[in-house]
Amino acid sequence: MASSHMNAAISRALLAAFATAAISSSAFASQGPGGGMGTASHFTQTAMAVIVYGVAAIVVCAGLIGAARKR
Repeated sequence: MASSHMNAAISRALLAAFATAAISSSAFASQGPGGGMGTASHFTQTAMAVIVYGVAAIVVCAGLIGAARKR
């Protein structure tokens, strides 16, 4: 019985990790070619990175809280 709960927690953690990786790559893509200065200003790049990484952190935290509550 405990192994099924562990498998569910692991699958949720992996899903959160893949979602974070997908969102992170979007943040790097928003920086312009090669991750250097693109057409956006430094402030815009910083704001976009904060928004993207903030949403990724919220998704990961929600997944971890959900997994903890299932125990």
